[in-house]
Amino acid sequence: MSELATAQAPAEAPAPRRRPARGAVPAVAWPVLGLALAVFAWWLAARLAGLPEVVLPPPQSVLSAFLVLPAYLVEQTWVTARLTLVGFALAVVGGVFIGVAIAGSRWVERMVSPLLVAFNAVPKIALAPLLFVWLELGERPIIAMTFLICFFPIVLSTAAGLLSTPADLVELARSLDASRWQAFVKVRLPAALPQIFVGLKVAMPLAVIGAVVGEMQGGEMGLGTVIVQTSGQGDSATAFAAIVLLSLVSILLYYALVGVERLLLPWVRATAAAR
Repeated sequence: MSELATAQAPAEAPAPRRRPARGAVPAVAWPVLGLALAVFAWWLAARLAGLPEVVLPPPQSVLSAFLVLPAYLVEQTWVTARLTLVGFALAVVGGVFIGVAIAGSRWVERMVSPLLVAFNAVPKIALAPLLFVWLELGERPIIAMTFLICFFPIVLSTAAGLLSTPADLVELARSLDASRWQAFVKVRLPAALPQIFVGLKVAMPLAVIGAVVGEMQGGEMGLGTVIVQTSGQGDSATAFAAIVLLSLVSILLYYALVGVERLLLPWVRATAAAR
């Protein structure tokens, strides 16, 4: 009987093949390879175009310009990064608050949404001179410009994430007699966090752009000021060095935010790895 049962038993399905684990070396090697290809393309374009260095300096000239004033450029990089983080933090606080208000009340949504869309359509660079008139020279107009540029994506992602909470989770919270605040903290906010982080990751590079735009319009320090001053003097190599530093700041801040997302939302990473 046991042999007959064994013969009639359905064959076990083969175990699903697991994807090979990605090691640390490939994860680091691909960005390095992309950077190397970008630098090579830059060098090749500068060499083949035959343009003077004042128009398109090659990578080696930009590196030499950085080595002439490393401490000064690093100091200006820190100024821009600090203003970026301050403006971004203010935008996160204000954007999440407005997004929660929009998701929580239809009246607020109907009243505020058209104003946000209209304000987002205004070119922010057109407001830069006015900000320096209203807030005077210094860091406040730059922080305000950073806030304005990265505010809208945060509001939009927060509202969209809270409004897209699965209905079964909401019904489950109601069946457990959870209060509105408990349902928000325990159900709606955790479910909306992946979407909120999408908006934050979109807003972070925009925050760097906002800080640079503010510095170029009337800043006294920062990489944007360095670009304006050195470009006016014909020192394109130093201006390109500042641009490269801006790119590095944007990359570091973006991936720092990605690290925070992975730390706070480990289930999102697990879901993505299972695909």
